[in-house]
Amino acid sequence: MNDWPDRRTPTRRPAPPPQYRPAPGYDGPQGPGGHDGYNTGQVYGRGGAPARPGAGPGGGSGGGPGGPGRAAPGRAPRAGSPDWRKRLKIGAVAVVATVLAVSVGTYFWADSKLRHEVDLGALKDRPAAGSGTNYLIVGSDSREGLSDEDKKQLHTGSAEGKRTDSMMILHTGDNGTTMLSLPRDSYVTIPAFTGKQSGKRFPAATHKLNQAYADGGPELLAQTIEYNTGLRIDHYAEIGFGGFRNLVDALGGVEMCLDKPVKDRDSGADFKAGCQTLDGAQSLAFVRQRHQEADQDLGRMRNQQKFLNTLAKQAASPATILNPFRLYPVIGSGLDTLVVDKDMGLWDLTSMFWAMKGVTGGDGQQLTVPISNPSLPTRSDGVAVKWDTAKSKQLFEQLKKDEKVTVTGN
Repeated sequence: MNDWPDRRTPTRRPAPPPQYRPAPGYDGPQGPGGHDGYNTGQVYGRGGAPARPGAGPGGGSGGGPGGPGRAAPGRAPRAGSPDWRKRLKIGAVAVVATVLAVSVGTYFWADSKLRHEVDLGALKDRPAAGSGTNYLIVGSDSREGLSDEDKKQLHTGSAEGKRTDSMMILHTGDNGTTMLSLPRDSYVTIPAFTGKQSGKRFPAATHKLNQAYADGGPELLAQTIEYNTGLRIDHYAEIGFGGFRNLVDALGGVEMCLDKPVKDRDSGADFKAGCQTLDGAQSLAFVRQRHQEADQDLGRMRNQQKFLNTLAKQAASPATILNPFRLYPVIGSGLDTLVVDKDMGLWDLTSMFWAMKGVTGGDGQQLTVPISNPSLPTRSDGVAVKWDTAKSKQLFEQLKKDEKVTVTGN
């Protein structure tokens, strides 16, 4: 018997959808007993809130439990874009720190290579300090570090002892730079001194300036120059044959432009007219040659001034300073054989070098001490060079007061 009305067959109801059962221990997005969204047909974001139209994953602006931007429990945080501003700052600081460390390290390395062997503080009866700074720059004929083959190649010979090959006073001040050459054969008064080796006391006497260096080294040379000029020497720098050659070679040579051919058998100079690059040995031959010059040593000093200006300009060029593969060999080769006074630091040496470069750029002048007789016969020293007393005195006064130099030299 069918109890359904109208004798219709009952329609079977569809079975309810299976309930979503979370894994044991999982309380669902809404916490214990909360709905998970699947049994109502709703779609939930990461935070459990119904997704809004147009919203991204997570139901909007990154909302999740605990506030915007926080990931749901058990989920890895979303990786953000790199902070380039922060990275650039860190990179800039790292570069500055590296440059600073290298610069400081280079300074102390270079300063440690200087040979502080001259004690100007031990000089007697020194003149009062004037204005500006006076550097005594000496090129000696020291053969230190040269082999027998080097001496033969450089035409230096093997003479014992040391003598000066060139002497210059470089004055710097508010009125520019003056590079003043002093002939090594200048006939001057050498003040009384005590021999370093013999301990014997020698009275004051008149001799060639070069004799002071031969008898008492850098200290007696500086004392003699102070005595005859009235200028207080603030710093001393000396380089020998070997150091000069190595310095030029480290620079890759020095370009010189000659207005006439130069040939001197004694120094080994043999150059054609025109512009050419001289290596270390050739440069040494050029600054030492004198027999082709009509006024001998005076002509040689002019060549030395010209060469040193070119050398300073090239050594201080960006191509050298900004290139560590050239800068470090130049520093190493030059400082190893550079003899300076005990108070001269690397900063003083750099100032001296830039002042020499400034002369080339027109910030100053170069001249030779005024001379009245370049061939003065003497009783025991052969032919010497006599200074012009009046002009020389005026020149030294202008330098001491750091006034504009108006005196012209030879």
